[in-house]
Amino acid sequence: MDTVTPSICRNCLAFCPILVTVRDGRAVKVTGDPSAQLYDGYSCPKGRALPEQHNDPARLSSCLRRDDAGGFEPQQSGNMIAEIADRVRAIVEQHGPRSVAAYIGTGVVSHPVGASMAAAWFRALRSPMIFSAATIDKPAANTSTALHGNWMAGAQRFAASDTWMIVGANPVISKSNGAPYYNPGSRLKEAVNDGLELIVIDPRRTETARRAKLHLQARPGEDPTILAAMLNIIIRDRLFDAQFVEQHAHGFDALHAAVAPFTPEYAAERAGLPAAQLIEAAQMFGRAKRGGVVCSTGPSFSTRSTLTFYLALCLNTICGRWGREGDLATYPNVMLPAFQPKAQAYPPYPVFGQSAMRVRGLRENASGLPTAALADEILTAGPGQIKALFCLGGNPMRAWPDQARTREALKSLDLLVVSDYRMTATAEFADYVVASPLTLEVPAATYFVESLKYIGVSRGFDVPWAQYTPKIVDPPAGADLLDDRELFHRLAQQMNLQLEWVDHFGYGPHVESPSRRTKLDMTRVPSVDELIELTCGEGRVLLSEVKRHPHGRLFDEIHVPIAAPDPGNAARLELGDALMMQALAEVRQQRSAPTNIDGACFSLISRRMNNYMNSVGQNVDVLNGGKHTEPVFMHSIDVTNLRVSAGDLVEIRSASGSTVACVDVDDTLRPGVVSMPQGAFVGDRASHRGVGVTALIGLDECEHITGMPRLSAVPVSIAKWV
Repeated sequence: MDTVTPSICRNCLAFCPILVTVRDGRAVKVTGDPSAQLYDGYSCPKGRALPEQHNDPARLSSCLRRDDAGGFEPQQSGNMIAEIADRVRAIVEQHGPRSVAAYIGTGVVSHPVGASMAAAWFRALRSPMIFSAATIDKPAANTSTALHGNWMAGAQRFAASDTWMIVGANPVISKSNGAPYYNPGSRLKEAVNDGLELIVIDPRRTETARRAKLHLQARPGEDPTILAAMLNIIIRDRLFDAQFVEQHAHGFDALHAAVAPFTPEYAAERAGLPAAQLIEAAQMFGRAKRGGVVCSTGPSFSTRSTLTFYLALCLNTICGRWGREGDLATYPNVMLPAFQPKAQAYPPYPVFGQSAMRVRGLRENASGLPTAALADEILTAGPGQIKALFCLGGNPMRAWPDQARTREALKSLDLLVVSDYRMTATAEFADYVVASPLTLEVPAATYFVESLKYIGVSRGFDVPWAQYTPKIVDPPAGADLLDDRELFHRLAQQMNLQLEWVDHFGYGPHVESPSRRTKLDMTRVPSVDELIELTCGEGRVLLSEVKRHPHGRLFDEIHVPIAAPDPGNAARLELGDALMMQALAEVRQQRSAPTNIDGACFSLISRRMNNYMNSVGQNVDVLNGGKHTEPVFMHSIDVTNLRVSAGDLVEIRSASGSTVACVDVDDTLRPGVVSMPQGAFVGDRASHRGVGVTALIGLDECEHITGMPRLSAVPVSIAKWV
């Protein structure tokens, strides 16, 4: 007999409510939940494919250990933990705590408490070496905020805006940023029908751009040029909010001088746009009463990402696009502690942290340790060399730049532990593979999404929504699985380490409530539910109340008006940061047009797709449509000029490497621009194993603040593969 139970999809950060049909203890169907009033029954292909993921025949049912012949053999989890603990202890004794590192990928979204437990273990070990996907995704969200400052009351609400500008995001397909997480396609359509003037900057006419009043289909990599020109036009035409700037910002004159050379004509020529269109966009944004500009992975993957995000913040500030006294708070807490937002600035803070890398002059920054340095930190001999790596919810072979270097680094480690539900290209190099449960087998709650507002300025729920889900199904019968919570707690027990659970309610010095620290009971492993209870123990709404609403609830009785600024408050947002003004001058001096490679020049951009989540999903037939080779999307003009056809294999070469992909025609692209999805396929076609975008990415061009490599606007040549 079938049972249908509400739950939460955790394939991405939207945390969409779903209905799960269970038959004989197995999930067999997932749909959107029409009873979840905020989402309107929305679900995406990734969420609907959860049963196929859970019932994948290639799924691991036990942990694995590399044997003497170089293959893998099943190992009981208790024995595995004892062996890993002994090897970590020996590595630390010989090389020090800094020799042990972690890489935390986007897969930890499925198990929110796991990363916190890993962090607790690393603190107890006294190793600061935790790297994450955040520094090869959108690190500029944090570094730009450190340089500019933040606004205690948050950005203005999307639903109350007259205009909205989205730079390099496609929320209709990927809910990473740019529009409300809850059914973004419908929310955008409703807002546009109600009069919202939507502006999209993207080299592709995306599904989101089709809803826009104005689409600036610019050349890749020219986002700083476009935003600087828009600032110039808004200042020139006196469309900025002079009173807000006077009361809440520093550096206006420095910004004005820095953007003055970016005339509409100059910027339009560089970006490949009509100057009139650029002027129209600036005036549309400047004349509106309410709105905001949001940057996402597109400009982050291109060069000078911190500058692009910083200029977007400057646009919001000079136009006064922040929550004002008397407005409702944009990001009201439900499961996180109550707080009182005020109409005042959080000041800038140092963009660089204390930990310096040993390679390429990189160092810790406001987004964390630069993952682009990790392979070299493993390979570079000497004090501080990383000897052991724990990989959680990530696939470095498909995510890190310079695949050849990554392969060399992973093979050289003294200890590599990979936590995943199936064998991956990274797990092939592991000493131990920790078989993990999947999302429907563990409980979760939406406080994780609420906390996204601490990362950047326009993420998370902008309404008081909350939901909790228990586990829906048990792991496969007889399976010996460990989530990251249990892995690191049991390692700590084996190594006699005391773990401390820490909940942060803010980022850097921008905090809403004091951090809460709790020493964990080391005699037993706490359950996921206990840790959720611990994290939400001081929430505005009690967890017990949230649990009373299994389909989730919009707590619309929560009204948090923004208070007046503190008397005598002197904190200001920074419009003229010296690092950013210098970076803008360098943009003016150095054109970023792609160089010619092998006689045929294209500009490669990355894209997100609604049937893959980074490197996850390509192995699921219902998602990949039976295709097992990486696609490269090209305009029909370019397909014709190259004398290839849809379905042909082509070789793509950059200055750093090459890969083979299958041609797919896409006339939403600018001619001369080609696009590939993040991650990579895992199958074979014509005896070629797809390796994807990162095979084309080198480390010779990384931003000096974040270490972010160039992952888009990459010059490439393309030829038919024979």
